[in-house]
Amino acid sequence: MNLPSCLPPFSGHSLGCIRGGRAVFAGLDFTIGPGQALILLGPNGSGKSTLLRVMAGLLKPTAGSLAWGCENVRAEPELHAARTHYVGHHDAIKPVLSVAENLRFWARLHEPDAGRAAGAVDNALVRFGLAHLRDIPGKMLSAGQKRRSNLARLLAAPSPLWLLDEPTTALDRHSIKTLETIFAEHRAAGGMVVLSTHQEIDLPGAAVLHLDDFAFEMDEGQP
Repeated sequence: MNLPSCLPPFSGHSLGCIRGGRAVFAGLDFTIGPGQALILLGPNGSGKSTLLRVMAGLLKPTAGSLAWGCENVRAEPELHAARTHYVGHHDAIKPVLSVAENLRFWARLHEPDAGRAAGAVDNALVRFGLAHLRDIPGKMLSAGQKRRSNLARLLAAPSPLWLLDEPTTALDRHSIKTLETIFAEHRAAGGMVVLSTHQEIDLPGAAVLHLDDFAFEMDEGQP
């Protein structure tokens, strides 16, 4: 993985978001710098997934701003998309494509050179224990295999900022250990990791953001 030698911090300032007519969170600030990690905690509905999508530029905040260094990320959304890798809660695996073909699609989005993209895919398959499944179509994978295939995108298409929604879902303990090692390597190279989770995961020195500190409570009987 080749990351710039000096990356600026990624930060949010006075962020607020409304979804479906309901205020999800407000007044939320965060900062994450090179080599750092941020864990999002909170009960269901507190806004963890929403915040990750805001960070990725997939949702616009209703208040506040996101910055990469001193630059507002809305000034160059395509540049922000290129330096960000968002892996959502649902596994985006094309059922008719093989595992390798799924990864190759993402690799070529980030790496125009076919040879380097192929090398990144091969490395990702090995690191996530998927090499023996490379020619298996997505529809034949188990839940854990789909999750590992989805996470393998992180290595197949490297980006400095990783945004992950419940990344350990459906993973066994061995796969979680592998993921923890990959997180450590990414951070050692100057990368940044932001994730939501309901499970224990080893991210030494990670900051913790409790979303329920910024969430609006719903009235009784409100859906």
